[in-house]
Amino acid sequence: MPALIATAHTATITWLGFVPHRDAAEIVTEPLLEMPLTWGGHAPDCHSGETRPSCSRVTTQHMRGTEIRNARQLSIVSAADLAHIAATLGLDHLDPAWMGASVVLDGIPDFTHIPPSSRLQAPDGTTLTVDMLNQPCQFPARTIDMAHPGRGKGFKAAAERRRGVTAWVERPGTLRLGDRMTLHIPGQRAWAATG
Repeated sequence: MPALIATAHTATITWLGFVPHRDAAEIVTEPLLEMPLTWGGHAPDCHSGETRPSCSRVTTQHMRGTEIRNARQLSIVSAADLAHIAATLGLDHLDPAWMGASVVLDGIPDFTHIPPSSRLQAPDGTTLTVDMLNQPCQFPARTIDMAHPGRGKGFKAAAERRRGVTAWVERPGTLRLGDRMTLHIPGQRAWAATG
């Protein structure tokens, strides 16, 4: 019996990009028409690699700088969440390049809250595994502020639980603008912790 359930939910890739470097002052993603992916992600992206040094997101599990599996190869956001963040900041639109986004999808409701371990599969079989929701950070805020002075300071609050998810490559292939990705979710009930 399959552990993952194919849903009727699909989303169109409306934007692709990669972060060429890590700069303490800003984050700017360069747009792509297609994104070839290997086991390590998109090779030119500064987040690529099969492993990575641990960061502040996992300090309760690992000392900073510990080599761990890279489950943050890609950052995936929804067009609806970008529109909501933009409206909250009083902007007409929010450029995905300012968010450090790898992929923007349009069509899956409540995208940031799809279950961890869900799969997003492209028509050619390229498959991404969702790790967890992506937390807002100061880098997009700085980049937004450079384009719209004074607007970046509200980013973290506006993007809370709307920044999308991080993901890693389960099956290499190439993502292309206009591809439709199908959502597959784990076949389990929500966790009900007691005591």
